[in-house]
Amino acid sequence: MKKVLILLLLAGAMIPVAAAAGGPEDILPAPARVISAEGVAVYRTPEIVIGSKSFRKATAALPGFAREEAYRISVSRKGIRIEANTEAGAFYARQSLAQMRRESDTLTCCTVFDYPRFAYRGIMLDISRHFRDKDFILKQIDAMAEVRLNRLHLHLTDDAGWRIEIKALPRLTGYAAWRKGVTWKEWRQGGSQYCGQGEPGASGGFLTQEDAREIVAYAAARHITVIPEIEMPGHSSEVLAAYPGLRCVKSDGTPAEKGRDLCPGNEATFTFLETVLGEIMDIFPSKYIHVGGDEAEKRNWPDCPACRARMEQEGLQTPEELQSYLIARIERFLNDNGRSLLGWDEILEGGLAPNATVMSWRGTAGGIKAAEMGHDVVMTPSPWCYLDKYQDAQFKEPEAIGGYLPLEKAYGYDPCDGIPEESQRHVLGVQGNLWHEYIPSPDHTEYMLWPRAFAIAENGWTLPENKDWPSFRIRAQRQADYLAEKGYHPFDLRDEFGERKASLQPVRHLAAGKSVTYTLPWNKSYPAAREATLTDGIMGTWTYTDGRWQGFLTDVDVTIDLGEVRDIHYVGATFMMQPGPEIFLPKKVEIFVSNDGERFEKAGEVWNEVPVADKSVLYTLFGTSVNASCRYVRYHAKQDHAWLFVDEIVVN
Repeated sequence: MKKVLILLLLAGAMIPVAAAAGGPEDILPAPARVISAEGVAVYRTPEIVIGSKSFRKATAALPGFAREEAYRISVSRKGIRIEANTEAGAFYARQSLAQMRRESDTLTCCTVFDYPRFAYRGIMLDISRHFRDKDFILKQIDAMAEVRLNRLHLHLTDDAGWRIEIKALPRLTGYAAWRKGVTWKEWRQGGSQYCGQGEPGASGGFLTQEDAREIVAYAAARHITVIPEIEMPGHSSEVLAAYPGLRCVKSDGTPAEKGRDLCPGNEATFTFLETVLGEIMDIFPSKYIHVGGDEAEKRNWPDCPACRARMEQEGLQTPEELQSYLIARIERFLNDNGRSLLGWDEILEGGLAPNATVMSWRGTAGGIKAAEMGHDVVMTPSPWCYLDKYQDAQFKEPEAIGGYLPLEKAYGYDPCDGIPEESQRHVLGVQGNLWHEYIPSPDHTEYMLWPRAFAIAENGWTLPENKDWPSFRIRAQRQADYLAEKGYHPFDLRDEFGERKASLQPVRHLAAGKSVTYTLPWNKSYPAAREATLTDGIMGTWTYTDGRWQGFLTDVDVTIDLGEVRDIHYVGATFMMQPGPEIFLPKKVEIFVSNDGERFEKAGEVWNEVPVADKSVLYTLFGTSVNASCRYVRYHAKQDHAWLFVDEIVVN
């Protein structure tokens, strides 16, 4: 009898179970409106109707961009019908329908009426630091189209390499596109040397103009616009290596040895830039041309006779105004050719060019300011939109530039946060940026991009009232699994460790809430909660920019007043080590105790045991047993020529 039962159970296990009917709950990004109906229907090739009078009327109240991308899917037992105003809307409807039937050809009867919240839903790929070829870019365009991302921003030029062919300036790809060092780190450690194409040890590459045109056409067929970026005036070491005549000179007439900026006083700079942009506009038909504008050092401009002459001629008072002159002049050139200028938020400094659109990356302040000034903005603030940060606990992840951006945090961003309602019409949308300093391989790029780019997609498309984190996480994992089946390499959310556990609840100890005196001040860039930081009972998360970790470029030397004499048995604090942003552990920690706050006795010390060559991301406790009766506790961590970050000094 037992054998018969086992055989029956095994036979039952082999009977296929019908997949659940697909429905609008499977769509990513989540749609604007869903009307459920009774019953299910078997998938049949949909009827597609574009430009019907009834659908134009149904979408008449939407903004123009939303009308163009809107669609309606009607699923009934009689069949499936797609309605849209344009081919783009019909394309997006087909993507949503494909997601609905991914597990089953049986669909729940329903009507999906959908349109985007924002016109601009973008991803930036940095192909300068580590070159990515045409085929890789085409592959990412396919994944973007799946989730209705519609802008691909290519960061084509930077210090690490020039990546687009300019026929009139052949040394940009014959020399500036090649370097000694396969990875960005190797190149930097080897002295940031460039070399000619074909030289021994040369590493790099570039897109030919034919490659770029193919990318543009492939993207356009999927309703994605490719926006090129040509960095100026900073981040231009590779240009200066190929064309040193564009470098500033010193007062004595000799070339400035250091600096990454083009010389805005030199008329040849504008000839160069207009030549480059002329060919770029011929390849890329996008409305926007991105000109960078970020992190210009301006270090050589005050001493450069050509820059000083330019400032005097134009009535400019500061280097920031000189940069603004360059950006405004380039904007006029682009406008004269029917294009618009897009730049990072530093282009606000010294005065914003009249028609410029700002991409806000240093937080949200730049975007808020530009929108209030009446300029269009694309929100891409680094705390929520920089996909080069760790997406999970650093101890288990490949090296990243620093910081922590899990999927949930990326999903929690609203591009209109902090922007006055009357200025929100200037918010074009949102973009996720993937910088490649620490991303040497194509597989690693995909690992960092997906599924966090899904959050960018839903933040850009879905109305705020329709967003739902638990639902999104399920849909994101499902879409990531689908990409993995197609040969992509996404991060697997099932393996997510999550936030640092110590940061999730307050810690109680004898020093919590007690006053702290600093012998040396914290660094003004990382104040955290100022004097309260080290005894507020709040431990830091995985990222040093969370407002909980306090940063120092000196020793950490503080004294805690316990308020009364207490018996103590332990003193310790956790320090962070992230080699990317040059955050390291102290050489050693010394602990002193006192009853009067003047005469201190040494009560213990802890030495750093991590080898100098170790480049791991670590969260290391520097604590020790202390047997003392005291009121004051001095904690002195000795710096070793790098950043120190500490979150809480625990006394028990």
